[in-house]
Amino acid sequence: MSWALLGALVLVEIAYPLVPDRDPLVVATVLLGFALSVTHAWRTRGWRTAALLVAVTTGGGFAVEALGVATCVPFGCYGYSGALGPRPGGVSWVIPLAWTWMAWPAWLVAGRLVAGFLRVPLAGFGLAAWDVFLDPQMVAEGYWTWADPSPALPGVPGIPVGNYLGWLVVAVLMMAFLARVPPTESDDRPMYALYLWTYASSVLAHAVFLDLPGSALWGGVVMGLVAVPLGWRLWRS
Repeated sequence: MSWALLGALVLVEIAYPLVPDRDPLVVATVLLGFALSVTHAWRTRGWRTAALLVAVTTGGGFAVEALGVATCVPFGCYGYSGALGPRPGGVSWVIPLAWTWMAWPAWLVAGRLVAGFLRVPLAGFGLAAWDVFLDPQMVAEGYWTWADPSPALPGVPGIPVGNYLGWLVVAVLMMAFLARVPPTESDDRPMYALYLWTYASSVLAHAVFLDLPGSALWGGVVMGLVAVPLGWRLWRS
């Protein structure tokens, strides 16, 4: 099932830069990614792990996004448009699902690369690094905006640097809760493939199809700090 869901996700993401109306594809991508991560957690580690994943990342993701919209902490002052549908608490309903989508592969990738106490910060970094692609793409589409998007990364306007720092803090806290997942020998290859696909396809899409060279460069470097060692480790094994 994991490979089938991953295949469907890949097809939808390939279509994304090629169509004029992208809103339905954004929703479909997030739903597929959420389903992929949750079902993989359930099938490989049981319903308790899947429930913990949803509670920490979906529930926690909604809580921190609602806090951010209401108070400007920890991501800066920003707001969502209505393009992606309902906004409970001011938060587009698919956004908490997106936290879950990439939190699970980030956790498993970190476990493949390091052991012990280093896993939590590396997993948090692996999740936050994805946002260097995500926010520039979504801001360019008009799904959310910042009131004061400065200072920003060179070549990546519209998003304050403090947003990425907020993501890193939240992501590390999430991973600290996911550290309660018991170690298990499982087939995590679909999640490694998801992380590597997300990295490679984001670099390509931003550089070639979406006219976002700044985020292609920054995301390629930052997320590459996790994705490239993962690819090397898998190739060598």
